[in-house]
Amino acid sequence: MDFKEKIRVIPDFPQPGIRFKDITTLLKDGAGYKAAIDRLAELLKDYEIDVIVGPEARGFVVGAPLAYKLGVGFVPVRKSGKLPAETIQVDYSLEYGKDALAMHKDAIEPGQKVLIADDLLATGGTISATSRLVKQLGGVPVAAAFFIELTYLNGREKLEDLDVVSLVQY
Repeated sequence: MDFKEKIRVIPDFPQPGIRFKDITTLLKDGAGYKAAIDRLAELLKDYEIDVIVGPEARGFVVGAPLAYKLGVGFVPVRKSGKLPAETIQVDYSLEYGKDALAMHKDAIEPGQKVLIADDLLATGGTISATSRLVKQLGGVPVAAAFFIELTYLNGREKLEDLDVVSLVQY
Protein backbone atom coordinates (compact mmCIF):
# COMPACT_ATOMS: atom_id res chain seq x y z
CA MET A 1 0.00 0.00 0.00
CA ASP A 2 1.23 3.50 -0.81
CA PHE A 3 0.70 5.25 2.52
CA LYS A 4 1.54 8.65 1.07
CA GLU A 5 -1.69 8.42 -0.93
CA LYS A 6 -3.58 8.14 2.38
CA ILE A 7 -1.93 11.20 3.98
CA ARG A 8 -3.33 14.62 3.14
CA VAL A 9 -0.84 17.47 2.71
CA ILE A 10 -2.21 20.89 3.66
CA PRO A 11 -0.21 23.87 2.37
CA ASP A 12 0.46 26.89 4.58
CA PHE A 13 -0.73 25.28 7.83
CA PRO A 14 -0.20 26.26 10.61
CA GLN A 15 1.75 29.09 8.99
CA PRO A 16 2.82 30.13 5.49
CA GLY A 17 5.44 27.87 3.94
CA ILE A 18 4.59 24.80 6.02
CA ARG A 19 3.19 21.75 4.22
CA PHE A 20 1.34 20.01 7.06
CA LYS A 21 1.14 16.20 6.85
CA ASP A 22 -2.37 15.32 8.05
CA ILE A 23 -2.78 11.69 9.17
CA THR A 24 -6.50 12.04 9.90
CA THR A 25 -7.20 10.89 6.35
CA LEU A 26 -5.19 7.72 7.02
CA LEU A 27 -6.83 7.17 10.41
CA LYS A 28 -10.39 7.38 9.06
CA ASP A 29 -9.61 4.75 6.41
CA GLY A 30 -10.02 1.49 8.34
CA ALA A 31 -8.10 -0.63 5.85
CA GLY A 32 -5.34 1.97 5.51
CA TYR A 33 -4.98 2.48 9.27
CA LYS A 34 -4.86 -1.28 9.85
CA ALA A 35 -2.31 -1.70 7.04
CA ALA A 36 -0.11 1.04 8.53
CA ILE A 37 -0.13 -0.56 11.98
CA ASP A 38 0.42 -4.02 10.49
CA ARG A 39 3.36 -2.74 8.40
CA LEU A 40 5.01 -1.06 11.39
CA ALA A 41 4.56 -4.27 13.38
CA GLU A 42 6.20 -6.22 10.56
CA LEU A 43 9.15 -3.79 10.46
CA LEU A 44 9.57 -4.14 14.23
CA LYS A 45 9.13 -7.92 14.54
CA ASP A 46 12.83 -8.59 15.17
CA TYR A 47 13.14 -6.06 17.98
CA GLU A 48 12.87 -7.19 21.57
CA ILE A 49 10.21 -4.84 22.97
CA ASP A 50 8.65 -5.04 26.42
CA VAL A 51 6.51 -1.91 26.27
CA ILE A 52 5.60 0.92 23.89
CA VAL A 53 5.61 4.55 24.99
CA GLY A 54 3.67 7.19 23.04
CA PRO A 55 3.57 10.96 23.57
CA GLU A 56 0.18 12.63 23.42
CA ALA A 57 -1.88 12.81 21.47
CA ARG A 58 -1.03 11.27 18.13
CA GLY A 59 1.49 8.92 19.74
CA PHE A 60 -1.55 7.28 21.34
CA VAL A 61 -3.17 6.48 17.96
CA VAL A 62 0.04 4.88 16.72
CA GLY A 63 1.45 3.39 19.92
CA ALA A 64 -1.65 1.81 21.46
CA PRO A 65 -2.75 -0.25 18.43
CA LEU A 66 0.88 -1.17 17.77
CA ALA A 67 1.22 -2.39 21.37
CA TYR A 68 -1.95 -4.45 20.92
CA LYS A 69 -0.63 -5.94 17.68
CA LEU A 70 2.75 -6.81 19.26
CA GLY A 71 1.20 -8.09 22.50
CA VAL A 72 3.01 -5.61 24.77
CA GLY A 73 1.89 -2.86 27.12
CA PHE A 74 1.38 0.80 26.27
CA VAL A 75 2.47 3.79 28.37
CA PRO A 76 1.07 7.26 27.65
CA VAL A 77 3.32 10.29 27.94
CA ARG A 78 1.35 13.45 28.70
CA LYS A 79 1.81 17.14 29.09
CA SER A 80 2.72 18.14 32.63
CA GLY A 81 -0.20 18.03 35.09
CA LYS A 82 -2.37 15.59 33.10
CA LEU A 83 -1.49 12.28 34.78
CA PRO A 84 -3.20 11.35 38.08
CA ALA A 85 -0.45 9.44 39.94
CA GLU A 86 3.10 10.45 40.88
CA THR A 87 5.12 11.45 37.82
CA ILE A 88 8.54 12.37 36.56
CA GLN A 89 8.91 15.25 34.16
CA VAL A 90 11.35 16.50 31.55
CA ASP A 91 11.47 19.97 30.02
CA TYR A 92 12.33 20.38 26.36
CA SER A 93 12.62 23.14 23.78
CA LEU A 94 10.11 23.80 21.04
CA GLU A 95 10.66 25.92 17.97
CA TYR A 96 9.16 28.91 19.77
CA GLY A 97 9.44 28.17 23.47
CA LYS A 98 9.54 25.36 25.98
CA ASP A 99 7.25 22.56 27.07
CA ALA A 100 7.28 19.64 29.50
CA LEU A 101 6.34 15.98 29.25
CA ALA A 102 5.47 13.66 32.12
CA MET A 103 5.20 9.93 32.75
CA HIS A 104 4.01 7.97 35.77
CA LYS A 105 6.91 6.98 38.02
CA ASP A 106 5.79 3.36 37.95
CA ALA A 107 5.26 3.17 34.16
CA ILE A 108 8.58 1.57 33.23
CA GLU A 109 10.52 -1.06 35.13
CA PRO A 110 14.33 -0.92 35.14
CA GLY A 111 15.76 -2.85 32.22
CA GLN A 112 12.56 -2.90 30.16
CA LYS A 113 13.17 -2.52 26.44
CA VAL A 114 11.06 0.35 25.14
CA LEU A 115 9.80 1.36 21.73
CA ILE A 116 8.74 4.99 21.34
CA ALA A 117 5.89 5.47 18.84
CA ASP A 118 4.46 8.65 17.36
CA ASP A 119 2.83 9.79 14.15
CA LEU A 120 5.66 11.95 12.86
CA LEU A 121 9.38 12.52 13.32
CA ALA A 122 10.25 16.16 12.62
CA THR A 123 13.09 17.78 14.61
CA GLY A 124 13.20 14.96 17.17
CA GLY A 125 12.61 17.16 20.24
CA THR A 126 9.52 15.38 21.57
CA ILE A 127 10.97 11.92 20.99
CA SER A 128 14.30 12.87 22.56
CA ALA A 129 12.45 14.18 25.63
CA THR A 130 10.38 10.98 25.77
CA SER A 131 13.56 8.90 25.57
CA ARG A 132 15.00 10.86 28.50
CA LEU A 133 11.90 10.05 30.58
CA VAL A 134 12.27 6.34 29.78
CA LYS A 135 15.95 6.43 30.78
CA GLN A 136 15.16 8.26 34.06
CA LEU A 137 13.07 5.25 35.06
CA GLY A 138 15.79 2.78 34.07
CA GLY A 139 14.17 1.72 30.80
CA VAL A 140 16.19 1.02 27.67
CA PRO A 141 14.89 2.83 24.57
CA VAL A 142 15.65 0.54 21.62
CA ALA A 143 13.82 2.12 18.69
CA ALA A 144 11.34 4.76 17.60
CA ALA A 145 8.56 4.13 15.06
CA PHE A 146 6.58 6.64 13.03
CA PHE A 147 4.04 6.80 10.24
CA ILE A 148 5.92 9.80 8.77
CA GLU A 149 9.50 11.07 8.84
CA LEU A 150 10.38 14.55 7.63
CA THR A 151 13.96 13.73 6.62
CA TYR A 152 14.82 17.35 5.73
CA LEU A 153 14.49 18.32 9.41
CA ASN A 154 17.18 15.81 10.48
CA GLY A 155 15.29 14.51 13.51
CA ARG A 156 17.27 11.26 13.44
CA GLU A 157 20.33 13.19 14.55
CA LYS A 158 18.74 13.89 17.95
CA LEU A 159 17.88 10.18 18.26
CA GLU A 160 21.33 8.81 17.55
CA ASP A 161 21.03 6.04 20.16
CA LEU A 162 17.72 4.80 18.70
CA ASP A 163 16.92 2.85 15.57
CA VAL A 164 14.31 4.78 13.58
CA VAL A 165 11.56 3.03 11.64
CA SER A 166 9.18 5.07 9.48
CA LEU A 167 6.56 4.13 6.90
CA VAL A 168 6.95 7.17 4.64
CA GLN A 169 9.55 9.87 4.26
CA TYR A 170 9.22 13.39 2.91
